[in-house]
Amino acid sequence: MVNLVDEEGRRSGERAASYVVGDVHGHRQELADALRAVGLVDDHDAWAGGRTRLWFLGDFFDRGPDGVGVLDLVMSLREQAGAAGGEVGVLLGNHEILALGKYLFGDTEVPADFGPRSFGRSWRLNGGQEGDQDALTERHVDWLRALPVLGRLDEHLLMHSDTIEYFGWGDSVEEINKNVGAVLAGDDISQWWECWRRMTTRYAFRGSRGGQVAEEVMAMLGGKRIVHGHSVIADQLGIHPSEVEGPYLYAEGKALGVDGGVFVGGPCLVVPLPWVEPGEQAGQAVESDEPAAGEAAAAEPEPEAETQQEAAVEPADDAAEQAPESDDEAQDAAETAEDTDEAEDTDEAEDSADEAESVEESVERDPVEATDRA
Repeated sequence: MVNLVDEEGRRSGERAASYVVGDVHGHRQELADALRAVGLVDDHDAWAGGRTRLWFLGDFFDRGPDGVGVLDLVMSLREQAGAAGGEVGVLLGNHEILALGKYLFGDTEVPADFGPRSFGRSWRLNGGQEGDQDALTERHVDWLRALPVLGRLDEHLLMHSDTIEYFGWGDSVEEINKNVGAVLAGDDISQWWECWRRMTTRYAFRGSRGGQVAEEVMAMLGGKRIVHGHSVIADQLGIHPSEVEGPYLYAEGKALGVDGGVFVGGPCLVVPLPWVEPGEQAGQAVESDEPAAGEAAAAEPEPEAETQQEAAVEPADDAAEQAPESDDEAQDAAETAEDTDEAEDTDEAEDSADEAESVEESVERDPVEATDRA
């Protein structure tokens, strides 16, 4: 199979094509079909993208039948792409932290003042699949533990979660990745839990000041547009997942959400970068003056259940998973839920704050007992 975009780029001397993939959640076949549709894999799911650069933004596990199958495909494509002169980059999502936490710590209780906490309990609440845990090998685990949580691709800042909690680990992509890597290389369950907790927060770039928050984040971490997964586009737009047709550009054009919600009937999105909105001139999209080499960094993990965070960049008053109140919406963040159905309803119905004072201070809160939606 010939990648026409890549071949045209070779002839014209242009930079190789770039794509990002949002949350897959165990849907291996849907991922392979989506990659095949844009010419990145052949009929046997082997790399066909030539020099193309492809980035996965995390969340391979949970909610779907074959998380390890997704992981095996991504690992194979990364190796094949490198041999062909292309690139496959991979970020950790919160569900990688959760799956690893379950694998490494099981039902061991996490020291906390907020009631029982364990990776095993959170894993069950958040769509964990026994088959994935059974199929995980030490090779998989070692490979995952070495991945970053943030990345840069030309003028795009890549992250899994739409949160500012990454700043709890540093104020640069390199420092954040280094500090998360140190946590994942160790066996401190409390630090692992904090990774999971931070990565569950979301919606930092929504609301009346979302564009400003995104700009402040990029002023520190680089980039001209944030590209993230984690938050299902249909939930952001208030539509059925089957109605999602492409990524969601928002926050004054500074943030691009790419989680199509495949686990709830939406598409598995493979999004070209720079993204050009339908009807927009190509020159209006984010462009880069940087060379073609992509650069990866770390993504953030989520806690027992993912909580919502709309532009919540100022410190919390207490350890509750709740952002400051918004001028527009005086609603609390997701509240404690005891089962998946209730938790998902809570997670989607209740928004956290949409305004914040500064991106330089990160939120530090303990997770609520609710499941995340992405």
